[in-house]
Amino acid sequence: MKLTSIRGMHDVLPQDSGFWQLFEKTMQNIVQQYGYQEIRMPIVEKTELFKRSIGEVTDIVEKEMYTFADRNSDSLTLRPEGTASCVRAGIEHGLLHNKIQRLWYMGPMFRHERPQKGRYRQFHQIGVETFGIASADIDAELIMMSARFWQALGIDEHVSLEINSLGSSQCRQAYREKLITYFEQHLDVLDEEATHRLHLNPLRILDSKNLKMQAVIEAAPKLINELDDESKQHFDRLLTLLDSANISYKINTRLVRGLDYYSKTVFEWVTTKLGAQGTVCAGGRYDGLVKQLGAKETPAAGFAMGIERLLALVEEINPYDKIAQADIYVVVMGEKAQAYAMNVAETLRRQVPSCNILVNCGGGSAKSQFKKADQSNALYAFIIGEQEMLDNTVSIKNLKERKEQELVPKDQLCAFINQTTINPA
Repeated sequence: MKLTSIRGMHDVLPQDSGFWQLFEKTMQNIVQQYGYQEIRMPIVEKTELFKRSIGEVTDIVEKEMYTFADRNSDSLTLRPEGTASCVRAGIEHGLLHNKIQRLWYMGPMFRHERPQKGRYRQFHQIGVETFGIASADIDAELIMMSARFWQALGIDEHVSLEINSLGSSQCRQAYREKLITYFEQHLDVLDEEATHRLHLNPLRILDSKNLKMQAVIEAAPKLINELDDESKQHFDRLLTLLDSANISYKINTRLVRGLDYYSKTVFEWVTTKLGAQGTVCAGGRYDGLVKQLGAKETPAAGFAMGIERLLALVEEINPYDKIAQADIYVVVMGEKAQAYAMNVAETLRRQVPSCNILVNCGGGSAKSQFKKADQSNALYAFIIGEQEMLDNTVSIKNLKERKEQELVPKDQLCAFINQTTINPA
């Protein structure tokens, strides 16, 4: 049997990993500018964590989790999302009690869904979580930060913000009863899934994509009209802060999010460039989750964004150039020159740590080595043969521009590099 990867779980190949690294560094630089600290959680958690946090009557828990019994008969699950794991870690290690935390993480998540473009069984997310701040200014900061991401990636004109408020748990409970009463009058229109959710999680009916139900859903009572005074003030304050930051938004009264732990603010950044998988970032407040998982009630808010979808969007809008494997490719002419060539490379790696140097190994003709240099997308070829070894020099060829080949003494190579686009002084 031919061994292949599991359906919906993909390898990131060398020709693509550079693009991933560039994306990850961009995101990391921005979250650090805002003063957020990285946290790393395990990818396997106790199943009960996700049942208690996400909600048992959700697609994730009912249909999508990778759950198994380990050798001790404990039920374990590959994490389908990061927020619950982050809260668990915060509680376990005493990070949340009477403290303000701004955290971020990055890594794989797992859901057993039908694989399609932009939706995979192993996918990757960057998540940002805040704890200990109840006011709307932190909601605004999270949205402003995400807007900075889109600017840095050059996709800000192709994503739009949709926002809503789910209110407090009390007003949401009252709205829930009103929604049940309304949909009970339209049972003939509800599909099997909506009927199943009616008395368990009626808010989830609102984001059904069933076209036959859209007219009934559109006429349903709006949660935003049922908000208590505190929730209204919170939402109005958030909108004021977004207006002052010139961030455009659309209030989407049907936006409820798929996880049970959300309250008050919920938001999504969406695009029309990726077909059905148009949500690239989603989040909001989840003030009740910390208490739900066994600790003292703590206000919290955050968001997560799918790396695969964002990379697909960047590629759709502005296809990325091939990322160089190295800045310098060292062409070695003859076995006797190999030691000298490697010594030159090691010296430069110490002197100019930001410079990436790839030394040809395994021999080969000059033609084959220059072909490898071109494939590496390096800016320069450093050519080293026996004569260069004897003279303590290096011949340098610009691989991107038509220029005369230069002969540079070994002790001047560092200065040469610092005068180039590799490491401009």
